[in-house]
Amino acid sequence: MVKNTMNVVKGVGAGLVAGAVVGYVGSQMKKNPKQTKKKAAHAVSAVENLLDNVQAMLK
Repeated sequence: MVKNTMNVVKGVGAGLVAGAVVGYVGSQMKKNPKQTKKKAAHAVSAVENLLDNVQAMLK
């Protein structure tokens, strides 16, 4: 039961991250592509850390 819950949490988190990144990059890419790529990389890294922390709390 716990593993199923963890898989759902991971899936929801991954979906949220993917949607946020695609939306952000799509809207900002028109303005300044170089800066957008840098910010997107930082955002993805921050979300990965967040998901790792949530996963550690649920163990």
